[in-house]
Amino acid sequence: MKKLLFGTVLAGVVAIGAACSNDSMQGHDMANMKNKTPEVSKQLPSATNMEVLTGKEIHLTAKEALLQINDKVKLPVYTYNGSVPGAQIRVKQGDTVKIHLKNELPEPVTIHWHGYPVPNRQDGVPGVTMNAIQPGETFTYEFTATVPGTYWYHSHQESAKQVDKGLYGTFIVEPRNEEKADRDYTLVFDEWISNPDESNMDMSGMDHSQMEHGSMNSMNHDMSMYDIFTINGKSGSAIKPLKVKKGEKVRLRLVNAGYMSHKLHLHGHDFKIVATDGQPLKDPQPIKDELLNIAPGERYDIEFTANNPGEWLLECHGNMKGTGDMKVKIQYEGEKGNTDKANATENLPVVDMTSYGKQELGEFTLDQKYDVEYTMDLGTAMGKDGMVFTINGKTYPETAPVNVKTGDLVKVKLVNHSPTDLHPMHLHGHFFQVLSKNGKPITGSPLIKDTLNLKPGEEYVVAFKADNPGNWMFHCHDLHHASAGMVTEVTYKDYKSDYKPDPNDTTNKPE
Repeated sequence: MKKLLFGTVLAGVVAIGAACSNDSMQGHDMANMKNKTPEVSKQLPSATNMEVLTGKEIHLTAKEALLQINDKVKLPVYTYNGSVPGAQIRVKQGDTVKIHLKNELPEPVTIHWHGYPVPNRQDGVPGVTMNAIQPGETFTYEFTATVPGTYWYHSHQESAKQVDKGLYGTFIVEPRNEEKADRDYTLVFDEWISNPDESNMDMSGMDHSQMEHGSMNSMNHDMSMYDIFTINGKSGSAIKPLKVKKGEKVRLRLVNAGYMSHKLHLHGHDFKIVATDGQPLKDPQPIKDELLNIAPGERYDIEFTANNPGEWLLECHGNMKGTGDMKVKIQYEGEKGNTDKANATENLPVVDMTSYGKQELGEFTLDQKYDVEYTMDLGTAMGKDGMVFTINGKTYPETAPVNVKTGDLVKVKLVNHSPTDLHPMHLHGHFFQVLSKNGKPITGSPLIKDTLNLKPGEEYVVAFKADNPGNWMFHCHDLHHASAGMVTEVTYKDYKSDYKPDPNDTTNKPE
């Protein structure tokens, strides 16, 4: 994990970040979507719509399949239970759940519970909290679902590769006491290449800083090969409409499993952002005709009342090639005729989450006393093997950890010094409160997250309590940046793990 081997992981990588917007570009992996022979592909089952698994004992199987993205494109993928996204796991707050993962893939896998404060041994990071699950083996994860909300799960074994191939699903924890919406839909966003074999070009050592707005200036390559954007593994007309009835309260759980930011526009309705990264917002105000920007790894729950009969769109805004097919229809039952049209290129304001909702004091403030303070300067540099992404000038595992002990109050300043790269920073095992952006305190609802996106030049201050002992990763969720070094750890000095990685085991590849 220390260094990215560009010949195997980023050979053929293309970066087209902030796909639904006009922001600068991010990395995306193609290397493992290529070189698939027809003979292998024909032996794979077809991926189906995601299933929902409930109860206290869940069975998942990691296996290969074919994903029919639209009527023209079918791609070989990795799946949990044969679909992309994988099966949704839906449990109730307070449940102790067991998830049995059987590995039928030709390589090791794990599951990381993204955003969920599981015990450290259940975090699914090979070589850090467990050994990767070998082909043919089964491993059981067990933890109590203490915190309600919208989360997701994905492999953390060679995650830049395996997540890119579809190895992810959603994890919903229903609260004990909350009025349920009449309709509850989960939408997972991702990006794909329609013909990866034709895109097999060696771009090792390329300068990411020269890539923006769909082109790579230093090499004059057309970066529009990332031409398919999907919702729940489907694109364009293959995306099933969301059915509603007049008067219903509708909740949409939005999950970004890709490596690009997506700006989403709900047509025809006011809506409220009721949660981010699973955590509720205080008194969210209605929004109309504003874009919700969802970065890699983030989740947003939005709610609206179906009070405008017809057919409407939730669509991605921007000018990338795949943007026009990342939209889903919202159809009122019993209504006929179209009442809406796409406007994906319209320039609309973006919701400012730092001033959204009712302002009140959260658990942390900027001026209180902290036991640990850490500055995380995020950078881009050229290493001897190509581009690297650094924390305080170092790449993992040379990055200095955030050393804490149980009960410590921790303040972290994150600064993005990369000239063009976005860095969605994700902390395992904890939630943090966002206190300020670019030196200005948050003026909206207390903003509690596990993944925070930093654009070039941005600075945030966040705080959390060290209340979950273990060794936890804190890394960029553009997983190629993590693979190329942008990882550190939150290390508890008073925690002693009973897991001891074998230094001779070369199969554990946490990024």
